[in-house]
Amino acid sequence: MLLLAHRGASADAPENTLEAFAEAARQGADGVELDAMVCGSGEVVVCHDERLERLARLPWEVRHTPWWKLQRADVGTSLGFAPARIPLLEDVLDALPPQLIVNIELKCDRFDDDGLSQKVADLVRRRGLAERVVVSSFNPLCLFRLLAVAPELRRGYLIDPDRRWGVHAYAVSPLVSSHSVHPYYEDCTPERVATWRAAGLRVATWTVDDAARARALEQMGVSYLITNRPGALREALRAAA
Repeated sequence: MLLLAHRGASADAPENTLEAFAEAARQGADGVELDAMVCGSGEVVVCHDERLERLARLPWEVRHTPWWKLQRADVGTSLGFAPARIPLLEDVLDALPPQLIVNIELKCDRFDDDGLSQKVADLVRRRGLAERVVVSSFNPLCLFRLLAVAPELRRGYLIDPDRRWGVHAYAVSPLVSSHSVHPYYEDCTPERVATWRAAGLRVATWTVDDAARARALEQMGVSYLITNRPGALREALRAAA
């Protein structure tokens, strides 16, 4: 089972920043999970929240704020860390060590994704990263668009636990996933994991920091575990082995 650092090593550095991704590499993570969205001037930025109240105590909406302005937002201090900045996706891809897997989540809950799927596909292709990248989303339309513009890229459907489980886990997921399915960890059972694996899909579950829970998921056959604490969880798993 591979450990992917959730928004980077977000327990020890401000989430979705270059600092968090560098910390994930330092802690020995197998890869990182990050959030991508289009900002007001068209660049793809790495940020989870649509608005910046939680991250920077600012009322700005990312999709309507230009990149030059977003660079002024401090997304570290409000989370209890040193000041940090929102990065561009291309800068994150350039900074990550070449051995790390990159799970790029497309953050868009609307019909129109402002070109997000196309832009991410173009970035991944230009950098020759198709073998390292898994693109996931809660929005099946984003994954359909990705299939249309870059069918070779690995796709994984994020299953929202608040939506109708059977529809999204067993009807939508096979239509949009080519590589993996991404359920919440409490929705993983041995039977469900076995069903997905029999369909040729890996299972990537989120977000787990507890070693006992992680061990149980590994025994079920989960392929990727998304965690805020990759270093500490790795040590705990080794100690329990």
